Amino acid sequence: MSALAVDDQAASAPPDGDAEGPVTDAPLIYFSSVSDNTHRFVTKLGVRAARMPLLTKEPTLQATRPYVLVLPTYGGITGKGAVPRQVVKFLNNEQNRALLRGVIGAGNTNFGETYCLAADIIAAKCHVPVLYRFEVMGTSEDVDRVTKGLEEFWT
Repeated sequence: MSALAVDDQAASAPPDGDAEGPVTDAPLIYFSSVSDNTHRFVTKLGVRAARMPLLTKEPTLQATRPYVLVLPTYGGITGKGAVPRQVVKFLNNEQNRALLRGVIGAGNTNFGETYCLAADIIAAKCHVPVLYRFEVMGTSEDVDRVTKGLEEFWT
């Protein structure tokens, strides 16, 4: 995969008559909360990426090509509600589920066993691999590993 700039606007308006939401052919799709931790990590990767809407009331993205999903884990130590509702909404779209090829999880090791739980849940339910886990915003080593890993994954 060639390195391209992160493009929060990688999603375009849907074709006329399609009220589902914007479409994207980005190879990386991610959700980031208002903290922007996951967004900062994805930006450092330097790959074309599409960000899911922050609010569940907004139309969700529609993937048009295979992609890797990057998402944080919610729920703290209990893990309750680990998968963000926006991601659940996105994956409730059958086409989005079918095009998912792998998951990268963000988490916080302070939460012990629930570290990156959302990635594990999505991987199990969608039968795809967890490709990587990183803490909070990731380190420069995480960025290097994910960048190389994604290049290998897509070739």
